[in-house]
Amino acid sequence: MSTSTPASTPASDPASDPASDPASTPVDGGGTAATPHGRITGAVWTALALVYVVWGSTYLGIRIVVETMPPFLSAGARFITAGLLLAAVVAWRHGTAALRATRAQVGSAVLVGLLLVLGGNGLVVLAETSVPSGLAALLVAAVPMWVVVLRAATGDRPPGRTLAGVLVGLAGLAVLTSPGLSGTVRLSGVLLVVAASLLWSLGSFSASKLSLPGNPFTGSAYQMLAGGVAGVIVGLLRGEHRGLDPTAFSTASWLALGYLVLFGSLVGFTAYVWLLQAAPLSLVATYAYVNPVVAVALGALILDEALTWPIVVGGAVVVAAVVVIVSTERRKK
Repeated sequence: MSTSTPASTPASDPASDPASDPASTPVDGGGTAATPHGRITGAVWTALALVYVVWGSTYLGIRIVVETMPPFLSAGARFITAGLLLAAVVAWRHGTAALRATRAQVGSAVLVGLLLVLGGNGLVVLAETSVPSGLAALLVAAVPMWVVVLRAATGDRPPGRTLAGVLVGLAGLAVLTSPGLSGTVRLSGVLLVVAASLLWSLGSFSASKLSLPGNPFTGSAYQMLAGGVAGVIVGLLRGEHRGLDPTAFSTASWLALGYLVLFGSLVGFTAYVWLLQAAPLSLVATYAYVNPVVAVALGALILDEALTWPIVVGGAVVVAAVVVIVSTERRKK
């Protein structure tokens, strides 16, 4: 998951500012966009802030979309549109040569797109037909836990403070998802979100290991297109097209879908894909702790979803976890 970029704020839109392109940003040996002194750049922090805020609001957008639109067909249309727009922007800014990639790179992009877009996003969209947007976001907050497990399984040893931050975040998640918060929610919907978080974690981890197109935005476009086409196919297989009447789609659903295309996909998703190549994975994964706070607040304000003391306490805990993890990752540089 574009806005105009104020002249005084470079790289507030990673897809439209050359300063945020890894080709023009110094990268240290650990794959982190950095200054010559090893500090994480402003482009990384800005992109991370976009992912924090924009993706937190997309849970609300998804919930409004599926009120009147079929889940997989709408999600597929969203990412196909966003992928085509992003590809057009890349070709316009850098020439059509920037869209070229080897067969292996395209295959990797397709695989990551299926894991992130079809699996990670698609299952969340389906789940939100029965699960409140805030609760869905809280369940997705388990992503950093799975990322740490994947890192450990491949020989990486995260710092103790990172592990402590994950444990603190999980404690906050336990508070936020206490029985009094969820109410009567379908178990199938909850399990779908858990599966989505697992697939998103695997896609994120795979993206850091596979050979993807040299231009990260080209790779992002291919991922969106692959996941979007797959989403449409799944929607057709599920019979979502039968009896479909676009005139019955509400204005709110149309507006929410447009927001998801421009912000959730073009801004948020592109910033996320860029961060996977420009920042430590454990730092990028902290978005999953902030998104629930934004999502729960918006769900309460706009959709009247329950706002109770576990949300306030749990929200404070997950923010504390973000501070611990981010500060630890900065010290590693």
